[in-house]
Amino acid sequence: MSGGAGTRLWPLSTEAKPKQFHALGSALTMLQETGLRLCDDAGLAFAPPVIICSMRHLDEVASQLQAVSIIPSAIVLEPLARNTAAVAAIAAQIVADQFPGALALLLPADHVIQNPAAFRAVIGRAAATARKRIVTFGIEPDRPETGFGYIQRGEALDDGVFKVSRFTEKPPLALAQHYLDEGGYDWNAGIFLFAPTVMLAEMNAHRPDILKAALSALSAASREGVVIYLDHDLFAKTPSESIDVAVMEATALAAVAPCSVGWADIGSWSELWRMGPFDGAGNVTRGEVFAMDTRDSYLHADDMTIAVVGVSDLVVVASQGAVIVLPKSRSQEVKALLAGVKALRVADKP
Repeated sequence: MSGGAGTRLWPLSTEAKPKQFHALGSALTMLQETGLRLCDDAGLAFAPPVIICSMRHLDEVASQLQAVSIIPSAIVLEPLARNTAAVAAIAAQIVADQFPGALALLLPADHVIQNPAAFRAVIGRAAATARKRIVTFGIEPDRPETGFGYIQRGEALDDGVFKVSRFTEKPPLALAQHYLDEGGYDWNAGIFLFAPTVMLAEMNAHRPDILKAALSALSAASREGVVIYLDHDLFAKTPSESIDVAVMEATALAAVAPCSVGWADIGSWSELWRMGPFDGAGNVTRGEVFAMDTRDSYLHADDMTIAVVGVSDLVVVASQGAVIVLPKSRSQEVKALLAGVKALRVADKP
């Protein structure tokens, strides 16, 4: 899944080039890293990936995959965003059509997984369960985190796989600490493993309107080699809903496979700071940065020099001709900040 509007890591990430097309955890882009970690291992054989992305990103996706010698089985182009339930329906149908008998692994292109071998191992461990249930991967928490949803484990099913007892939206800090202290709760990573027949049946049971509209857009799509252009008018009629709400919170077939794989959802500048590497004062710096008497800050310079003195716990980013400065504790507010900047630019136009 390579969608997204690029708002939470503005100004580096933009609608034209959102975060998955940038190198944020390594020398490769997040899209490239996602594709490369799906290599045959742990008794698993991976088919070439299906990429689902915005129509505006076709050239970027194709060139980035070519640069690391990944040949996709399909690139599905969304004419507009319709959230992850529609994506799941389309992915399930394509896998059923192109790879009969295979499981589908649905995962975002903008996550970091620092231990891909451990990730492949947990996929292998969950594969048997995924023949009859929809398995989501839960990240074992190491801190109280208010920016993620949580999954409570229920009874054990197979080796290291559990029924889902319940999903909880992003909790306040006190509740997140309670989950950490109590145990049995995992962060919801938004990664799913399933047999296409199971996903399609559960979508038909709980959100047949999404399933029908999404598959109609796929059926009417035009095709050019591996590129699939979803029908604009039919896809526009598809209700916009997340797979979590549309299916996972409603189905009786939800399972969770807890894992510790060095996962990070790079959804904020503070999360990038948390990943390091740190200098002696706890700072993470990218680009031409001069920091004096500065601690525990994230300093990122793409196209200019950043110089700071006597500050701590800040995010300072200069990229794409814009600069943001904010406390790390408020890095989740970048989306609102960008909305204000856009409003200011509109107001400034004659």
